[in-house]
Amino acid sequence: QVQLVESGGGLAQPGGSLRLSCAASGFTFSSYAMSWARQAPGKGLEWVCGIYSDGSETLYADSVKGRFTISRDNAKDTLYLQMNSLKPEDTTVYYCNARSFARNYWGQGTQVTVSS
Repeated sequence: QVQLVESGGGLAQPGGSLRLSCAASGFTFSSYAMSWARQAPGKGLEWVCGIYSDGSETLYADSVKGRFTISRDNAKDTLYLQMNSLKPEDTTVYYCNARSFARNYWGQGTQVTVSS
């Protein structure tokens, strides 16, 4: 059974930091490109960042570039998102995604709230 379980969300102050994790199981994690996406209420899904299956390259949306860092540990089947310099507009639900040529999996999401 494929599972992607996000954790680490919560409340942070503007300018603060949070670290999200996504624990994968039920598939060969190291063979999948991974990404983070977010969706605010009433809005479409926004791609945030991605990382190659071997971790050799990372990509970021302009809205988070220089503040967020995506990483992965293929030995632990875990994806991470280090979020620094958080802004109120980063408030939303964050989802991790696993993608291959033939498969596309999503986690259940974790809420991030940035507020003073």
